Amino acid sequence: MSKNILVAVAWPYASGSRHLGHIGGAYLPADVFARYHRVIGNNVLMVSGSDAHGTPITVRADEEGVEPIDIVNKYHSEFLDYWEKLSISWDNYTTTMTDNHKEVVHDIFLKLLDNGFIDKQKTLQAFDPIDNKFLPDRYVEGQCPKCEYGEARGDQCDNCSSTLDPEELINPVSKLSGNPAEFKETEHFFLKLSLLGEKLSPWLETKENWRPHVINWAKSFVKDGLKDRAITRDLEWGIDIPVDDLGDEKKIYVWFEAVIGYLSASIEWAKNSGDEDAWKEWWQKEEAESYYFIGKDNVPFHSVIWPAILAGYGQLNMPTNVPANQYILVKGQKASASRGVGKSLADYLSEWEPDAIRYTLASVLPEQSDSELTEEEMVRRNNEELVATWGNLVQRVFTQIQNNKDAITTPSSLEPVDEELLKEAHKAFVEIGKYIEAVELKTALQESMRYVSKVNVYLNETEPWKVIKEDQDRAGRILYTALQAIDACANLLYPFMPTTSRKVTSAIQKDTENFWGLNDIKIGAELIKIGHLFKKFD
Repeated sequence: MSKNILVAVAWPYASGSRHLGHIGGAYLPADVFARYHRVIGNNVLMVSGSDAHGTPITVRADEEGVEPIDIVNKYHSEFLDYWEKLSISWDNYTTTMTDNHKEVVHDIFLKLLDNGFIDKQKTLQAFDPIDNKFLPDRYVEGQCPKCEYGEARGDQCDNCSSTLDPEELINPVSKLSGNPAEFKETEHFFLKLSLLGEKLSPWLETKENWRPHVINWAKSFVKDGLKDRAITRDLEWGIDIPVDDLGDEKKIYVWFEAVIGYLSASIEWAKNSGDEDAWKEWWQKEEAESYYFIGKDNVPFHSVIWPAILAGYGQLNMPTNVPANQYILVKGQKASASRGVGKSLADYLSEWEPDAIRYTLASVLPEQSDSELTEEEMVRRNNEELVATWGNLVQRVFTQIQNNKDAITTPSSLEPVDEELLKEAHKAFVEIGKYIEAVELKTALQESMRYVSKVNVYLNETEPWKVIKEDQDRAGRILYTALQAIDACANLLYPFMPTTSRKVTSAIQKDTENFWGLNDIKIGAELIKIGHLFKKFD
């Protein structure tokens, strides 16, 4: 029976161009996972959107002397171009600026307030005495008190992934003026994580299949005792608070409302589909599964805080898995467009074929630890694995068949070496499917390419270009078997490289059409000429 699979993907701040680290961290893994589940017949809902309210946006707007909305519109448009070129298969990609998102955020806020999980508390907030204004947490930088990283933000340390409050930073400074930040008392709404933590420990104990760095961190965070956390801030840019207890110039804080975007994007999709209740199939049915694809800097919010919000709200499914990736490194540093570490994604898209980008990134996905990515390694994989191994296999078999059209009109019976190759294909679909379902995508790609190599070995051993001179029937069977195997290879590689894979499968006429399995090739049908799948870099 088909399952309902929610694929929820991190919301990128619409504050700057993306780089390969972003794509390999969350968006490509999510798309590979979603595409696989679609082809095996599951009902996938893959959602995300551009985060329009994060303080990185107002920081960029201040730097460029424009309004935040100008920054959002610029980069949201840029993101949409990325997704189209990279074939990221969203069911709904939206923004946090919609009326629908605001309504859903207000509903969550008010329900948590009614349930006693939100209250008002007085707190210290960073203040810039030069500009005479309160500072959002990301306008404050200083030394992390836990790992001593010198550029920790007021909400989180990117180095050790610890969640922070600005007053915890050592030597905090205002990003606006560069002067030391002061702290003044102000009143805000708080999410009472101290109460919600009791609901999370038993739930986390059931997550035996989560990645070690995710589940260990989540359990440790809850075990240490969760602290109440402010969900409003003194801001001019953001979603209004649905109650007026605090006065003007306060907004809902982005960390609280952004994660609600997974739900609001699903509801928006349902409204656009014509069935306003359709989202409930993924959010309220007990048998539905939900997977959150994020980078490791988002682990606190998705493994603990978002589940706490869901638990406090009630009647919504908790995450099935949070397969957070670690960082892709460039010369030992975390890829970062803002810090000039690594080229932008736009640079690569102007030089590389999208499927080649997808493949080289998927081959080094940082699923368990940080992964180093160099352009030299990308070029090597493109030339040796895509061009010489996979692309050349397709090209030489297609050429042999097109040059000997009569050879496979009545192929002879299978020999043991043919049976073994097709048996390996059946096995590959089962094993690789298991890897993808476990979100072990790098291994799934390695196993897919291992089968490609087996087909190459089969051809080298059977040598149809020689056999055809003496035994056309046998050569016909070899080519027919190889074509079946190539069609299987393209299906195995489809989640990773959808465009070139469908180019191959569409060129082969079949009696059956199984997108995750072995197909019977139509005997005597001509192949569509497709040329070279990938270009070689010098």
